Amino acid sequence: MYCRDWKAEYDGRVSWIRSLVESSGVKGIVFGNSGGKDSALVGILCKAACDNTVGILMPCASRRNFEADAEDGRALAERFGIEARMIDLTEVREQELRQLRGITALTDDAVANIAPRLRMTTLYAVAAAEGRLVAGTGNRSEAYMGYYTKWGDGACDFNPIADLTASEVLEFLRYLDAPSSIVGKAPSAGLFDGQTDEDEMGVTYRAIDSWLLEGRAEEKDLAVIERYHRRSEHKRRPIPVYPGSV
Repeated sequence: MYCRDWKAEYDGRVSWIRSLVESSGVKGIVFGNSGGKDSALVGILCKAACDNTVGILMPCASRRNFEADAEDGRALAERFGIEARMIDLTEVREQELRQLRGITALTDDAVANIAPRLRMTTLYAVAAAEGRLVAGTGNRSEAYMGYYTKWGDGACDFNPIADLTASEVLEFLRYLDAPSSIVGKAPSAGLFDGQTDEDEMGVTYRAIDSWLLEGRAEEKDLAVIERYHRRSEHKRRPIPVYPGSV
């Protein structure tokens, strides 16, 4: 795979974020500190660019959220001097589910997408209250697969890692000496206990990234990759609007 100059990448991204903050006239940045790789890299870059960066830990129902993910989120915050706050969204989610069940029959997908959207609601509430930009944490591999929640973790004001594949995010974190517990953990959206991205998709990030970076993939992997890509095209398109007169 193509090897990036991580020192140059770090300097360039930090400078870009700093310029964006200054031109936006905001006071700081907020991001979702999930304890995962993508959020860790975004947090490190944002803190280097803007001292007034805060990461919000938002556990929601899953035991992993409260244990390993929270521990890793705090470890990241401590190592890189990032302010960390926590809000438990479990009861908010349960109340939403109770209300929704009175008007519709919820599917598993509908339920799974509630937590990411509650988290983004939380981040934008903090951003509005404190004059911050919301940093996105999605990588290129997830975007190609559509492996994110529309108007949930896919929403943001800016994203400093959108061009990086999952493999490149991992390499970047190693360069930055991120906590080993984060670097070594299996990628997971943390939507429910035992969930991992690769098990749910049925393909590895290594296979996805090989296709994106080198144009190579085994036939069975490519079938999965392209199926996900086609089905999620609506997530990457602009919102359709009526083409009225201007």
